[in-house]
Amino acid sequence: MHALIFIKQVPDASQVRVNYETGTLIREGVPAILNPFEAHAVEEAVRLREKIGGKVSVLTMGPPQATDALKECLSMGADNAYLLSDRVFAGSDTLATSYALYEGARKIIELEGDVDLFFAGKQAIDGDTAQTGPGIATRFGIPLITYLIKLDEVNIDKKYAIATRLTEFGQETVKTPLPAFFTVEETLNELSYAPLPWLIKAAQTEIKRLSSENVELDRNQCGLKHSPTKVKKAFTPEKRQRGETLKGTCNDLAKQASEILLPFVK
Repeated sequence: MHALIFIKQVPDASQVRVNYETGTLIREGVPAILNPFEAHAVEEAVRLREKIGGKVSVLTMGPPQATDALKECLSMGADNAYLLSDRVFAGSDTLATSYALYEGARKIIELEGDVDLFFAGKQAIDGDTAQTGPGIATRFGIPLITYLIKLDEVNIDKKYAIATRLTEFGQETVKTPLPAFFTVEETLNELSYAPLPWLIKAAQTEIKRLSSENVELDRNQCGLKHSPTKVKKAFTPEKRQRGETLKGTCNDLAKQASEILLPFVK
């Protein structure tokens, strides 16, 4: 079994600010953390490896400081960590990012062997688009299971998995052929405390570097210049005013409420 998790180092959402002129996040001075959803993806992959054997690789695209998030994944039990970093990727939107990560993943497959299960968080807490994971799955042409809350069964020999996911109507259990791509919810599992040997291994394990020099990719699909997403305007919505307070008997309240709501019904 080989599992590959796409992770992202994100600014702490509680301290995020926006540059309203450029429509981009202000990251300077904001602490960076491992995207919480991806932490649960790593936890699930490591548990699966402990159960059936195999290895767990993690990949992120970002600046050199993103190695901190990769080290955290190694301390959680991941076996290999790859950083895809290059100026050519700067300013990439979700389309360009999914392309670069797809090419990075293909390089990892070349180095580490075929992947049975791909994981990512359901979304990143900085952009909240939930587009990058599905974009990678689409490029690979493999089944996509979103909002994973339980991995019921994985059979590597017979190349299938049974998974339970959230839908807008409840829960759905599906059987999918492998390889497959899963985007996960935080309710998938409870995070474990890293044992000392894993912490020591994380400190000693080398982060492997990928860039446009050792990954075959089309530069015309990377970076801000080649990202079709354009932010036209960023603003803070007006604060909602408190609603009207109604007083009186039940009949009075019903009459007043109907008068307020009637225009919206029409």
